[in-house]
Amino acid sequence: MGAFRHLMLAAALLTGAAPVVAQDARMTPMAAPAEPGAIALKTGGVSGSTAPEAWFSQYGVAMTRNVSTATLTPFLPDPAKATGAAVIVAPGGGFLMLSMENEGWRVAKAFAARGVAAFVLKYRLKPTPAGMPQFEQAVGAMFASAGRADSRLKPEDAVAGLSDQIADARAAFALVRSRAAEWRVDPARVGMIGFSAGAMTTMAVALAAPELKPAFIAPIYGSMEAVSVPADAPPMFAALASDDPLFAHKGFGLIDSWQKANRPVEFHLYEHGGHGFGLGKQGTTSTGWFAAMMQWLDTSGLLTRR
Repeated sequence: MGAFRHLMLAAALLTGAAPVVAQDARMTPMAAPAEPGAIALKTGGVSGSTAPEAWFSQYGVAMTRNVSTATLTPFLPDPAKATGAAVIVAPGGGFLMLSMENEGWRVAKAFAARGVAAFVLKYRLKPTPAGMPQFEQAVGAMFASAGRADSRLKPEDAVAGLSDQIADARAAFALVRSRAAEWRVDPARVGMIGFSAGAMTTMAVALAAPELKPAFIAPIYGSMEAVSVPADAPPMFAALASDDPLFAHKGFGLIDSWQKANRPVEFHLYEHGGHGFGLGKQGTTSTGWFAAMMQWLDTSGLLTRR
């Protein structure tokens, strides 16, 4: 396997696709899928963006790039099952792409099946070249040092560069709460979950937009760097695999920060799962994180019908 393919595999890990065989790492352009119910958030465009939004398949799941118009897609539970809780779902992809299927739609459907209204946030991304070969080169260049021991992604340092994503999240919270009655949502029980880059976005929201008062946050295989915790920081559920090539073996400063601030936190470290396992990598205990989170939400009183 050549050096470029190694880079593409590392990039694929960040997109949230579950690797099966090496050749699946190829990025294959695809037609834009239907996104029924997607609502434009009207947060503006992306500075320097020239290429149109484009979709591609990798490891058999749908992904998108060059997102310059943020949207929110509701996945609502059966009214008979609705608990009143809600969650905004932020897929990952290194801010160059979004793993819409593996870390967006599938996760949202899982929440809705358990009575939690879920809203997939297609947030704005960094511009990438229109051509697929050039895009692949850009991805490879960005992730060439992925997982390096001295490569440390710090949420507090990232906030300044995530103004678009934070604005999109603000708009998402506002939209969900403005239509709470229609969507059978309790405005006080709206949380946020994110995967990889989406986990970074989730943390940025908690740190830079505390006025949103999310009922909970859930960074899944995100940065474990220590942060300065706001006094009223939301309860946090976090999950990571110990063989994650990007964020494992760098300590658990994020968890320590929440504990030192006396804020509620639950953390699950799985032996295997790698990075980008979505709802869980088959054959590993990482498949248990979603059930564990639902139990955590339940015992925290966030699923109690009111």
